[in-house]
Amino acid sequence: MQLPSEIAVMTLPNVILFPQAMMPLFIFEPRYRQMLAVALESHRMFSVAMQKPGRVREAPCAVAGLGLIRASVANQNGTSNLILQGIARVELGEAVQTKPYRIHTIRPLLAEDCAGSALGGLTKTVRTLVRARLKQGLQLPPQVMKKLAEANGGVDLPALNSFSLEQILKYLEEIEDPEQIVDIVSHTLLTIPTERQKILETIDLEKRLEKLVRFLVAEIERHRDTD
Repeated sequence: MQLPSEIAVMTLPNVILFPQAMMPLFIFEPRYRQMLAVALESHRMFSVAMQKPGRVREAPCAVAGLGLIRASVANQNGTSNLILQGIARVELGEAVQTKPYRIHTIRPLLAEDCAGSALGGLTKTVRTLVRARLKQGLQLPPQVMKKLAEANGGVDLPALNSFSLEQILKYLEEIEDPEQIVDIVSHTLLTIPTERQKILETIDLEKRLEKLVRFLVAEIERHRDTD
């Protein structure tokens, strides 16, 4: 898929879009309604960037997720519900427009092809840690559950959560690509936004897996302390 050289950027607090992830979004701000209309008439893409922590003015992190609009439903009041699929991690360059919404130049960030015992061992460790975390019981954040429920026609929340857990395990058994595994697990299981952003920003695959292992261990310890 050919990526544009410039892309609209939606800046959101504590939100990270990973490649492979499906993100439900509710578009209600007038500026983002304009952004969506332009995207739907062209390449159906825009970027989601996390707002830099502690900043009052809009300040997107330099590394963001590029998404493709898979479905968009317009509401009578002008708002829209859509499903955005992450397709790449990108570095935001120069801002060529800031009003009514931001447009930046982008540079795709691709991991180098690599293989070896280190990646295989780290991937195996990730699978083991995911199983350990799931045994503790897992509840997705309420705001994520609400958006997922809305995107799935108001499906019962416990049923949706159970379905998600089954999908995680199924993916881990079937996916062989370490990069897909690390991004899917980070999107699904990491709860601290800054840790998720660090994973997104790490291009080297071995280092990315190492960080994910550390963050998963920390997740398990935090939930062990609350039991």
